[in-house]
Amino acid sequence: MNHLPIEQSWLTLTHLLNDLKSNDADIPGYINNELGIIRSQISSYKRDPTHPDLINELARADMSLNEVQGVLLSLAAEISSEYEDEWLDKLGRAMRGEEVYPMPQDRSKFIVNVPPGFSYARITLKNPISEDRVQEIAEEYGLIIEFDSDVTIAIYGDKAVVQTAIKEMAPFFQE
Repeated sequence: MNHLPIEQSWLTLTHLLNDLKSNDADIPGYINNELGIIRSQISSYKRDPTHPDLINELARADMSLNEVQGVLLSLAAEISSEYEDEWLDKLGRAMRGEEVYPMPQDRSKFIVNVPPGFSYARITLKNPISEDRVQEIAEEYGLIIEFDSDVTIAIYGDKAVVQTAIKEMAPFFQE
Protein backbone atom coordinates (compact mmCIF):
# COMPACT_ATOMS: atom_id res chain seq x y z
CA MET A 1 0.00 0.00 0.00
CA ASN A 2 1.21 3.52 -0.73
CA HIS A 3 2.25 5.72 2.11
CA LEU A 4 -0.30 8.14 3.53
CA PRO A 5 0.42 11.84 4.14
CA ILE A 6 -0.23 11.25 7.86
CA GLU A 7 2.67 8.77 7.87
CA GLN A 8 5.02 11.41 6.48
CA SER A 9 3.72 13.90 9.08
CA TRP A 10 4.34 11.34 11.82
CA LEU A 11 7.85 10.67 10.53
CA THR A 12 8.62 14.39 10.30
CA LEU A 13 7.45 14.92 13.90
CA THR A 14 9.62 12.00 14.98
CA HIS A 15 12.62 13.68 13.38
CA LEU A 16 11.65 16.98 15.02
CA LEU A 17 11.45 15.24 18.39
CA ASN A 18 14.94 13.77 17.95
CA ASP A 19 16.31 17.13 16.85
CA LEU A 20 14.72 18.87 19.83
CA LYS A 21 16.31 16.29 22.13
CA SER A 22 19.72 17.00 20.60
CA ASN A 23 19.08 20.70 21.34
CA ASP A 24 18.37 19.80 25.00
CA ALA A 25 14.69 20.82 24.79
CA ASP A 26 12.53 19.82 27.76
CA ILE A 27 10.27 17.22 26.07
CA PRO A 28 7.15 16.15 27.99
CA GLY A 29 7.44 12.48 28.94
CA TYR A 30 4.22 11.37 27.21
CA ILE A 31 5.29 12.48 23.71
CA ASN A 32 7.30 9.33 22.87
CA ASN A 33 4.46 7.06 23.95
CA GLU A 34 1.90 9.15 22.08
CA LEU A 35 3.92 8.94 18.85
CA GLY A 36 4.08 5.14 19.29
CA ILE A 37 0.32 4.92 19.69
CA ILE A 38 -0.22 7.13 16.65
CA ARG A 39 2.06 4.91 14.55
CA SER A 40 0.10 1.86 15.66
CA GLN A 41 -3.21 3.53 14.77
CA ILE A 42 -1.95 4.40 11.30
CA SER A 43 -0.66 0.85 10.75
CA SER A 44 -3.98 -0.59 11.91
CA TYR A 45 -5.88 1.57 9.46
CA LYS A 46 -3.62 0.51 6.59
CA ARG A 47 -4.38 -3.16 7.27
CA ASP A 48 -8.06 -2.62 6.39
CA PRO A 49 -8.92 0.94 5.27
CA THR A 50 -12.57 -0.04 4.70
CA HIS A 51 -13.27 -1.12 8.29
CA PRO A 52 -15.33 1.58 10.10
CA ASP A 53 -13.52 1.16 13.43
CA LEU A 54 -10.16 1.53 11.74
CA ILE A 55 -11.31 4.65 9.90
CA ASN A 56 -12.10 6.08 13.33
CA GLU A 57 -8.62 5.06 14.49
CA LEU A 58 -7.09 7.13 11.68
CA ALA A 59 -9.19 10.14 12.72
CA ARG A 60 -8.03 9.74 16.34
CA ALA A 61 -4.44 9.39 15.14
CA ASP A 62 -4.78 12.65 13.18
CA MET A 63 -6.15 14.49 16.23
CA SER A 64 -3.37 13.15 18.44
CA LEU A 65 -0.76 14.00 15.83
CA ASN A 66 -2.03 17.60 15.76
CA GLU A 67 -1.70 17.82 19.55
CA VAL A 68 1.85 16.45 19.48
CA GLN A 69 2.68 18.81 16.63
CA GLY A 70 1.50 21.79 18.67
CA VAL A 71 3.69 20.81 21.64
CA LEU A 72 6.78 20.14 19.53
CA LEU A 73 6.41 23.30 17.44
CA SER A 74 6.07 25.44 20.58
CA LEU A 75 9.33 23.89 21.80
CA ALA A 76 10.89 24.62 18.39
CA ALA A 77 9.78 28.27 18.69
CA GLU A 78 11.66 28.51 22.00
CA ILE A 79 14.89 27.65 20.16
CA SER A 80 14.39 30.27 17.42
CA SER A 81 11.82 31.49 14.93
CA GLU A 82 14.03 30.31 12.05
CA TYR A 83 14.19 26.84 13.56
CA GLU A 84 10.41 26.79 13.94
CA ASP A 85 9.92 28.01 10.35
CA GLU A 86 12.22 25.25 9.06
CA TRP A 87 10.08 22.60 10.75
CA LEU A 88 6.80 24.28 9.74
CA ASP A 89 7.99 24.07 6.13
CA LYS A 90 8.84 20.37 6.48
CA LEU A 91 5.48 19.63 8.12
CA GLY A 92 3.63 21.56 5.44
CA ARG A 93 5.35 19.53 2.73
CA ALA A 94 4.60 16.30 4.62
CA MET A 95 0.91 17.20 4.92
CA ARG A 96 0.77 17.74 1.16
CA GLY A 97 2.04 14.20 0.70
CA GLU A 98 5.60 15.07 -0.26
CA GLU A 99 8.33 12.77 0.96
CA VAL A 100 10.32 14.80 3.47
CA TYR A 101 12.01 11.72 4.95
CA PRO A 102 12.11 8.23 3.43
CA MET A 103 9.81 5.76 5.17
CA PRO A 104 11.70 2.90 6.82
CA GLN A 105 11.30 -0.33 4.89
CA ASP A 106 11.78 -2.74 7.76
CA ARG A 107 8.91 -3.19 10.17
CA SER A 108 9.25 -4.21 13.74
CA LYS A 109 8.46 -7.84 14.45
CA PHE A 110 6.87 -6.78 17.73
CA ILE A 111 3.40 -5.36 18.16
CA VAL A 112 3.73 -2.42 20.49
CA ASN A 113 0.16 -1.15 20.61
CA VAL A 114 -2.79 -3.15 19.37
CA PRO A 115 -5.77 -0.95 18.43
CA PRO A 116 -8.41 -0.55 21.14
CA GLY A 117 -10.96 -3.34 21.15
CA PHE A 118 -8.68 -5.78 19.35
CA SER A 119 -6.76 -8.77 20.61
CA TYR A 120 -3.93 -10.29 18.64
CA ALA A 121 -1.93 -13.42 18.24
CA ARG A 122 1.33 -13.97 16.40
CA ILE A 123 1.83 -17.43 14.98
CA THR A 124 5.11 -18.85 13.73
CA LEU A 125 4.76 -21.95 11.58
CA LYS A 126 7.38 -24.62 10.96
CA ASN A 127 6.95 -24.36 7.17
CA PRO A 128 5.31 -21.83 4.86
CA ILE A 129 1.67 -22.53 3.99
CA SER A 130 -0.71 -21.22 1.40
CA GLU A 131 -1.98 -17.76 2.26
CA ASP A 132 -5.38 -18.80 0.91
CA ARG A 133 -5.84 -21.45 3.63
CA VAL A 134 -5.29 -18.93 6.42
CA GLN A 135 -7.29 -16.23 4.62
CA GLU A 136 -10.33 -18.55 4.43
CA ILE A 137 -10.29 -19.07 8.20
CA ALA A 138 -9.77 -15.35 8.81
CA GLU A 139 -12.74 -14.47 6.60
CA GLU A 140 -14.90 -17.15 8.23
CA TYR A 141 -14.25 -15.63 11.68
CA GLY A 142 -14.09 -11.97 10.62
CA LEU A 143 -10.44 -11.52 11.59
CA ILE A 144 -7.69 -9.33 10.20
CA ILE A 145 -4.56 -11.25 9.25
CA GLU A 146 -1.16 -10.01 8.28
CA PHE A 147 1.65 -12.14 6.91
CA ASP A 148 4.88 -10.81 8.41
CA SER A 149 6.84 -13.47 6.53
CA ASP A 150 6.18 -16.84 4.91
CA VAL A 151 6.00 -18.47 8.33
CA THR A 152 4.88 -15.64 10.65
CA ILE A 153 1.25 -14.53 10.80
CA ALA A 154 -0.37 -11.84 12.97
CA ILE A 155 -4.10 -12.21 13.69
CA TYR A 156 -6.29 -9.38 15.04
CA GLY A 157 -9.88 -9.45 16.27
CA ASP A 158 -12.10 -10.22 19.23
CA LYS A 159 -10.21 -12.27 21.83
CA ALA A 160 -12.59 -15.25 21.86
CA VAL A 161 -12.71 -15.36 18.06
CA VAL A 162 -8.91 -15.16 17.79
CA GLN A 163 -8.61 -18.10 20.22
CA THR A 164 -11.15 -20.15 18.25
CA ALA A 165 -9.40 -19.42 14.96
CA ILE A 166 -6.02 -20.41 16.41
CA LYS A 167 -7.48 -23.75 17.49
CA GLU A 168 -8.73 -24.31 13.96
CA MET A 169 -5.29 -23.40 12.59
CA ALA A 170 -3.50 -25.77 15.02
CA PRO A 171 -2.93 -28.44 12.34
CA PHE A 172 -0.95 -25.86 10.33
CA PHE A 173 1.59 -25.67 13.16
CA GLN A 174 2.62 -29.26 12.53
CA GLU A 175 2.89 -29.02 8.74
